[in-house]
Amino acid sequence: MTSFVLTNAKISTMIEGPTAFGLIDNGAVAVEDGLISWIGTASDLPASYRSLRTDDLEGRVVTPALIDCHTHIVFGGDRAREFEMRLEGASYEEIARAGGGINSTVAATRTASEAALLGDALKRADSLIAEGVGTVEIKSGYGLDVETELRMLKVARAIAAQRDIRVKTSFLGAHAIPSEYAGRPDAYIDEVCIAALSAAHEMGLADAVDGFCETIAFMPDQIERVFQHARALGLPVKLHAEQLSNLGGAELAARYQALSADHLEYLEEPGLLAMKKAGCVAVMLPGAFYTLREKQLPPIALLREHEVPMAVATDCNPGSSPLTSLLLAMNMACTLFRMTPQEALAGTTRHAARAQGLNDTGTIEPGKKAELAVWDVAHPAELSYRIGFNPLAMRIMGRLP
Repeated sequence: MTSFVLTNAKISTMIEGPTAFGLIDNGAVAVEDGLISWIGTASDLPASYRSLRTDDLEGRVVTPALIDCHTHIVFGGDRAREFEMRLEGASYEEIARAGGGINSTVAATRTASEAALLGDALKRADSLIAEGVGTVEIKSGYGLDVETELRMLKVARAIAAQRDIRVKTSFLGAHAIPSEYAGRPDAYIDEVCIAALSAAHEMGLADAVDGFCETIAFMPDQIERVFQHARALGLPVKLHAEQLSNLGGAELAARYQALSADHLEYLEEPGLLAMKKAGCVAVMLPGAFYTLREKQLPPIALLREHEVPMAVATDCNPGSSPLTSLLLAMNMACTLFRMTPQEALAGTTRHAARAQGLNDTGTIEPGKKAELAVWDVAHPAELSYRIGFNPLAMRIMGRLP
């Protein structure tokens, strides 16, 4: 049913304003043809909506459906051995330079069939869906050849066909230098990455273009060539920036009006101010910080001071963040990065939508899609407070389940 009313609810609209969480007590939401048409206190519900089916939520909390705006959930194999190696003292960079890291996943992904990749990715998507996620961004980047990059993006699109979830795809051909191009990153960019991007665009498989700007991956001038091609194709960009060092990736992202710059542990004020001016979202990825046992914190206080919007995501991937719980990522953002519960929820709703270039979801207000999550909690702050606890009562994607 696509027209209905939810009543007797604590509605966390996540609309920016004077009220924490945009909270409406004893609220009601009217939905018509899958879109939110009215919101307010239940006592003010217009008579015209009283003929619609009404669901009494018995005081439960309603939020926008969550958005995981940075994931790599399509991949082959696993990297459990590398987890052991890190515990034995090897750094992320040392593992990568020894031929592990991303390139070990590349080998497994290249040999995996489309069906196998889809089967495994659906399990990860199901974990996110079970926690109220309505939109997920999925990156390529474990093929590093034209054929496998396209296969990954096809699998990402197939997830949306098999599950009731919105999928946004990002082409991440500039993720790592494959072994066959060792020592020749410029040749890889020109011969493989840009060619794969052109093919992905022609096939309608890419919604955005990403890159990994780091000494173990690509330098800013190499990423810029990819961004220039993305601009020529009319595709928005985003960037893995300042995770392990400061190469000026945030400023590069800002110059191209990137949707987001992600990680940002080594972000400094010039890059931050450039992001602010460009309207670029800062995506916090505490799962990678936790897994890699990093010590350099992203500059949360400075981002807050300059009102740079902060999103939160799982960064689900086989190496640095094997995390399929966005609720846990929210808790980590609070405990590790000292974000507030309100910031964490804004980071997985309103700001995450902005990081995906979406303006029809992320808040509960008239005209937005009725993509909602109903929670068995007394207050939305509980979503970041609890650990290993999933209070989802119902996920609504335009219609009642």
